[in-house]
Amino acid sequence: MSASANLNSPSRDFTELLARIRGWSRELGFQQLGVAGVDLADDERRLFEWLDRGEHGEMAYMQRHGRLRTRPQELLAGTLRVLSLRMDYFPRDAVDAWSVIEQPELAYVSRYALGRDYHRLLRSRIARLARRIEPH
Repeated sequence: MSASANLNSPSRDFTELLARIRGWSRELGFQQLGVAGVDLADDERRLFEWLDRGEHGEMAYMQRHGRLRTRPQELLAGTLRVLSLRMDYFPRDAVDAWSVIEQPELAYVSRYALGRDYHRLLRSRIARLARRIEPH
C-alpha cells in the first residue's frame, strides 16, 4: 500500500480497512492474506544467505532482484505495509499425481500448467485488489 492510500491518517480505522481488504481478497479467489511491515532486514540477510548457497537453482531473477524483494519501499515510495496473498491452484478433483506417474501410457503435467498461466491470473487479481484499496 502506498501513502497515497491515505493510510497515514491518524483517524484511519486500520482494523476496518483490513477486514474490507480480506473480504475483497476472498471475493477475488484468494485463500489467505497476510500483512507485514516493511522492515525486512533479518529476512534480507536470510535471503542473501540462501542465494549465496545457490538454493535458488535456475531462478536467476531471484539473484537479480533480491534487494527489491526485501526493500518494498524502494519499489514503491511511501509503502507502509506488504500484503501477501495465497491462491490455491491445485484443483480439488484432480487425480493424485502418483497414480498418473505410475501409468506409463499417461503423461503428468504440473497442475499449475493445466490452466491459464497463474502468474498472469495472480497479477490480474492483485491489480484488481489494489484498485479497490487505492481510494481508501
